[in-house]
Amino acid sequence: MLIPRQSALFAQQLASWFPVLAVTGPRQSGKTTLVRQLFPQLPYRSLEDPDIRAYAEEDPRSFLGSGGMIVDEVQRVPGLLSYIQTIVDTLPNSSFILTGSQNFALIERISQSLAGRVGLLTLLPLSIAELQAGGHITTSFEQAALQGGYPRIFEREIPPNIFHANYMGTYIERDVRMLKNIGDLSAFQRFVRLCAGRIGQLLNLSSLATDTGISVNTAKSWLSVLEAGYIIQLLRPYHNNFNKRLTKSPKLYFLDTGLACWLLGIEHATQLQHHHARGALFENLVLTELWKTGFNTGRRIETYFWRDHHGLEVDCLIEDAGRLRAVEMKSTATITTDLLRGLQRWRQLAGEEVTDATVIYAGNQMEQRSGIRVIPYLDTGQLVKTEVEP
Repeated sequence: MLIPRQSALFAQQLASWFPVLAVTGPRQSGKTTLVRQLFPQLPYRSLEDPDIRAYAEEDPRSFLGSGGMIVDEVQRVPGLLSYIQTIVDTLPNSSFILTGSQNFALIERISQSLAGRVGLLTLLPLSIAELQAGGHITTSFEQAALQGGYPRIFEREIPPNIFHANYMGTYIERDVRMLKNIGDLSAFQRFVRLCAGRIGQLLNLSSLATDTGISVNTAKSWLSVLEAGYIIQLLRPYHNNFNKRLTKSPKLYFLDTGLACWLLGIEHATQLQHHHARGALFENLVLTELWKTGFNTGRRIETYFWRDHHGLEVDCLIEDAGRLRAVEMKSTATITTDLLRGLQRWRQLAGEEVTDATVIYAGNQMEQRSGIRVIPYLDTGQLVKTEVEP
């Protein structure tokens, strides 16, 4: 059974506002399923098919026609974008839906060729809210982190470790070959595993390169590959120093905790209960829920972390509609006063700049203590305004 996507309303609105809708995101996040379900009146063409790709390359005008279509994995034939621009400029009623799995190259080409004509939607794997709405009840943080959110795991009841092993072995390595000429795939696999071991940590390129056995420049290049494929996300430090010396390095996270767990060798929820990366994976899960809710609803939110050189740190700062909200993430299932101390110190330092402070934890009760909200991880999406503006 297909799981309803929270982004469906926003996708339909974008398609009504722009002649071209571009849906990007990692492979297997549900892009094709979403657009075929929302726009059944449009013919569908996948550029993964060698024959169709050859047709698109050899005769793009005939391939595209005039009324519009769904073009899957459009980054395989980027030259189509210029032809699509001509069609939508001359035929206002035409409609094109594009999907793609490579972030940087595709977005750059779309921005150059279709500026002002395209609505952009990023579709990440399923959120906890989507899974719950689809009848897949999350019983614990450990279960949610281990499963991740790739739709096929739930629609076909594939064991997460089997799915993620095949995902790593096919999609990631294939995309790597398309984006970069990486000869030593075993070194790249080691690099990805080492990235998983550094979730929630400050990015140290020199250490990562040394442990992998590659140069710093190569490590930087490979990180860009993982970002382009929507595998990792870097969380930048907040720019306001509040009269303190700041950390300048970003933190590293994965866009799917299930894949990260597999890379760390975690195959059962009981392993995660006492794993050294438990806290980092909880942070990662909460952050991905924030990012998913923002993307799915068209909310432009900016997320950062904050750390000074005296040990004061806030896991996440959210800038949204002129507001600054501080969020701490704790993998404990019990609410104690210790959970609040970091945010209490932060509020004293930041003064009026912070409008809201929240602790997200692994339990299931919601409380308000000393002006600080404490909410379950299942309700993370509440921190992002969910309605789409008309």
